[in-house]
Amino acid sequence: MSAGMSLYVGKLDELLPQVAPDLKLARIGRGDNFDLAEQLELPLTIARRRPRLVHLPGPFVPLIVPAPFVVTIHDLIDLHYPEFGKRKVGPYYRYAVGPVVRRARAVITDDDATAADLERFLGVDPARIRIVPLGVDLPPADGVGASAAIPYFLYVGNQRGHKNLLTLVRAWAALPSDCAADLILAGSADLGTFAGYTRPCGKLVFTGCVSDSALVALYRGACAYVHPAWREGFGLPMLEAMRCATPVIAARTALPRILAPHAFTFAPDDVDELSALLRRALSEPATFAAAAVAAGRATRELTWARTARATAAIYREFLP
Repeated sequence: MSAGMSLYVGKLDELLPQVAPDLKLARIGRGDNFDLAEQLELPLTIARRRPRLVHLPGPFVPLIVPAPFVVTIHDLIDLHYPEFGKRKVGPYYRYAVGPVVRRARAVITDDDATAADLERFLGVDPARIRIVPLGVDLPPADGVGASAAIPYFLYVGNQRGHKNLLTLVRAWAALPSDCAADLILAGSADLGTFAGYTRPCGKLVFTGCVSDSALVALYRGACAYVHPAWREGFGLPMLEAMRCATPVIAARTALPRILAPHAFTFAPDDVDELSALLRRALSEPATFAAAAVAAGRATRELTWARTARATAAIYREFLP
């Protein structure tokens, strides 16, 4: 599983017993995608235990599920942008995931955009789709931010093609020479892709792996968090930034509906529009700070406990 999917599963495992003590829960399954443990052992375990409902928390599914079940699909980005993934991903979704999710009692997803994709790509009945936004659990936004010699913009996430990071780097590099600002990308360095993009008053910084506390400090110290992706399932870093009272600048197509009113937006691939927003963040810090405080307040109910409660409600909907 990806880091985001593992976090989702871990939070449900931790919080469901607390928010739904009326439900008896068991976590089962091991092995790798499409191996014998998943395709044979897991169905046999389900048949032996005879649960009233099974939750498959991601697209790694057994073809046979001998019990009523629900499934979570966070996004279908690999079907939108097959050029950035492995060639076997498309057939896997069409011939393995698709038939399974069409049989599910419900398909849980994070946002309306993915709900539309489930119908478009996998033929899921919209009546079976349940939207449950993700959450975050971060300390209150009153801590100290990361120290920096000059202002900086921040991006957190992987560097896959659909993240559209080149647009962000180009917009930052296009800032006027008198706008001092670094660009910090959380993750490993990719000097080949971004070679040649420099500024006289700022540098491109790759953090490598950072601890949770260091990441929160990076959010709090940034003059804006920037998310240029063409598409997201939910985009947890945007919510994390909002909860840290950090202004969020994001491509309009990347924002989930529940976060969209609380971000400064630009058209994906529009370097000039994004660069203008970066300049505004530097020249109008009070405006951006006020919007960030409002965003933090508006999203404070988006916690993992809320996600777990909504998920438990779906279980109860389909329990016999």
